[in-house]
Amino acid sequence: MAFEQKFKQQQSQIQKLAMTPELQQSIKMLQYNIEDLQQFINDKVMENPLIETVDDNQIIQAGESQYKVSLTTDGDNDYMNSVSSDEAQSLLDYLLDQIYLTMRQTPLRKVVLYLVDYVEQTGYFSANLDDLAEESGIPPIMLLDALTLIQRLDPPGVGARNLQENIMLQIDLDSSAPELAYVVIKDNFDDFVDRKWQHIAREYGVNISDIQEISDFVRTLSPNPGAGFGTPRIGKIYPDLVLKNINDELTLFKVRGAQPEIVFQQKYFDDMSKGNDPEVTKYLADKKREYEWLVNGLRQRGDTILKVGQYILKYQAAFFSDKTKPIKPLLLREVAAALDVHESTISRTVNDKYIETESGVYELKSFFGQVANKNKKNAEALSSKAIMLTMQELIDAEDKMKPLSDQKIVLQLMKQNIDISRRTVAKYRENMNVPSSSARKRYKD
Repeated sequence: MAFEQKFKQQQSQIQKLAMTPELQQSIKMLQYNIEDLQQFINDKVMENPLIETVDDNQIIQAGESQYKVSLTTDGDNDYMNSVSSDEAQSLLDYLLDQIYLTMRQTPLRKVVLYLVDYVEQTGYFSANLDDLAEESGIPPIMLLDALTLIQRLDPPGVGARNLQENIMLQIDLDSSAPELAYVVIKDNFDDFVDRKWQHIAREYGVNISDIQEISDFVRTLSPNPGAGFGTPRIGKIYPDLVLKNINDELTLFKVRGAQPEIVFQQKYFDDMSKGNDPEVTKYLADKKREYEWLVNGLRQRGDTILKVGQYILKYQAAFFSDKTKPIKPLLLREVAAALDVHESTISRTVNDKYIETESGVYELKSFFGQVANKNKKNAEALSSKAIMLTMQELIDAEDKMKPLSDQKIVLQLMKQNIDISRRTVAKYRENMNVPSSSARKRYKD
């Protein structure tokens, strides 16, 4: 709630970009993981002589209580899990390198840097521009211009908002694409996907073999532009929250080490204030305000993560009590509505934040998914991601000469105690960017 209020307050004070340094840093602080946040605070300490950090990451806090814990664990519970240092460069880092190297330092570049955080690891742009315009106060046309610049970056297709736009971007950047490929995908995408090729061929006065050529070319394109890039994290994973069973009651704690603690150098401030130099006085006042803002920002960040964690704990109580129970589907907007914040605030909160439990460490966003079919008893407790994974396995193993229809997929899923409708299978298949059985069918040469 505090972050949401801060966004709204800033919007009323700023025109055009509506992005003061404080607002930008508030957004970044919430989406930073522990290591990034610590580096951010260290940088502030270097810039501000009135700030000093406190190094004590062995205390866990819950309300007014504090519990000493050991950072040494074993087996799957080791929450300082090492990640290979030679891991491939992340897509975000790759995009940032291009932005800094190819774009001049202009207000539009600031918006590009703001939007690039919404490019998922798959390469798709995950946010709604209208929602971002409302949240940030940035004019919609400027947001669209910034997204267009992102879409011109490498890899081709990055920044696309859906599969159709992804394919169009890749075609536009590939000189070897068939002549009609772009316009067919742009104006006849549904017919193309449904293999109504004779209709398309008649519309453009070409042979059906020309449409087949476009199809063969499209199959060479990547449905996920970000594929091949490493994950953003390099180093170790530290939990932001710890879940403990105390007297048969699950209790959630904030990890103090996940929230850097800073203190004000009052003696230095008093000594420097004695000179009555106006410039020094102004400098000290600015640095003191920065300290106060940082303290407030850190508190808001920690409170937001804890509140989201508490909601997840309540909603997923069955899973946390018995790990044989499945994770219940949960939507970002449900949590946003319950906590009275914007959905993007929840998205930033759960991304790259972790909770340590007795059975292992989980990223908060792993508890989110979509309900498969609320009218089906078995599907209620399954996440859409798990069902789509099973569907993908079935499709990968199918006979390409006789691919599985949606109804046959329904029957195969029922054998695995997954009871969903044919319409739901079709919806998931579309979300997976998998064509229909007729479109997947291959003929002998």
